[in-house]
Order: sequence, then structure tokens, then C-alpha cells
Amino acid sequence: MDIININSYMIISLMLFLFGLFTTITRRNIIGIILGIELILNSAALNFAAFSKFSASNLEGQLFSIFIIVIAAAEAAIALALMLSIFMRHGDINADKLDRLRG
Repeated sequence: MDIININSYMIISLMLFLFGLFTTITRRNIIGIILGIELILNSAALNFAAFSKFSASNLEGQLFSIFIIVIAAAEAAIALALMLSIFMRHGDINADKLDRLRG
């Protein structure tokens, strides 16, 4: 019997998702919110890769995982650019203080 089965991957993915959701909801700093979103995306990528591993000659899960990693990298780059712009304009990156889009 194999020790690592699909249930192990699902439990780890669930933990990543819950940590990411908790971080996204509770943080006031934009950097913390973005880190929570990254954890949620990583849990989805882990799910796709796990289902791809345990299915018979199916590579779609691995392709979706690579696609999620690329989207997460683009999201991080855009978010960092927005944070830099917000910090230059307001002097703070606290999400509670950002209640309007115009400067």
C-alpha cells in the first residue's frame, strides 16, 4: 500500500487553501492579502497536479498547474506595481485606508 495517496494531497491542499483564505480575510496590509491569494492559487495548482498524477496518462492537470503558476507570477508583478504606486501616492499600503480609486 502506498503511503502517499490522493487523500494526502487533498489534505495539504485544503490546509493551504484555508491558510490563504484566513490570511486574505484577516490582513490589513496589501502584501499580506496578496500572499494569501498566492497560497490559494498554490492549493489549486497542487490539486490539479495531484489529480493528474493519479489519473491514467492524463497531463491536463500538469498543464493547468503551469498555467496557474504563470498567472500567479503575473498577478504578483502587477500587485507589486500597484502597491508601489499606492505607497508613492498615499505613503501607506494599509488596505483599510484605501476607500476610493482616485487620488
